[in-house]
Amino acid sequence: MSFLVIDIGNTRLKWGLYATPAPGSELLAHGAVVLEDIDYLWDLYWKNLMHKPTGMLGCVVAGEAIKRRVEEQLVEGWGLTPRWVSSSKEAGGVINSYEHPQRLGSDRWAAIIGARQHALRTHPDHVPPVLAVMVGTAVTVDAVDAAGRFLGGLILPGFGLMYRALESGTAGLKVPTGEVRDFPTNTSDALMSGGTDAIAGAIERSLRRLQAHTGEPPLLIMSGGAVSRLSHVIELPALVVENLIFEGLLTLASAITE
Repeated sequence: MSFLVIDIGNTRLKWGLYATPAPGSELLAHGAVVLEDIDYLWDLYWKNLMHKPTGMLGCVVAGEAIKRRVEEQLVEGWGLTPRWVSSSKEAGGVINSYEHPQRLGSDRWAAIIGARQHALRTHPDHVPPVLAVMVGTAVTVDAVDAAGRFLGGLILPGFGLMYRALESGTAGLKVPTGEVRDFPTNTSDALMSGGTDAIAGAIERSLRRLQAHTGEPPLLIMSGGAVSRLSHVIELPALVVENLIFEGLLTLASAITE
């Protein structure tokens, strides 16, 4: 019995095949494809898998057209019934305090649940508050208190969006290829350092706010395709979890299959 999880983001579809629909399960296979190549998922990856999934759960922010093209391959290839996460008031051990819970992005919801689940497993004696950060096309910074209540969070542009905005909106600035420096002395380094400091600064501020609100140091968990761009920032003592959204999807799937 294997289980497929899918995260359809703004630019890529990521998938993982796990031994069972449970958090901490063994990862059997995984992959990613840009949305422009979504129609070739079956031929490129899925038809050659040694283990056939008996169920699936996914989250999608890319829109209905992309979702339908994935569903067609799931049904025609494996006969799977597609199931997609919708945000709710409570699930996976997390209480959703969003003003309109159903409007919280399903990928954020899965990442928040995955971060809470990771904190439960790694700190069984006393679960700390958690700041869940996803670094992708956009960056999300979401706070969860020690009782599992999602308090709220930030959305800001990712590295690529920031640099492209500067390139298109200013004269002579190009997408940088420089390094992150304390005191940049060329334009490429200045752009790279500015983008990194903008995102790191938002995370640092959120960490301070969460600690002030809860009265204890939060656990910072980061994930996402561009998380390596922040891994060198010493002011961010983060636990990097490679497949945080998948962990959330597996947590939700385990509740469905119980």
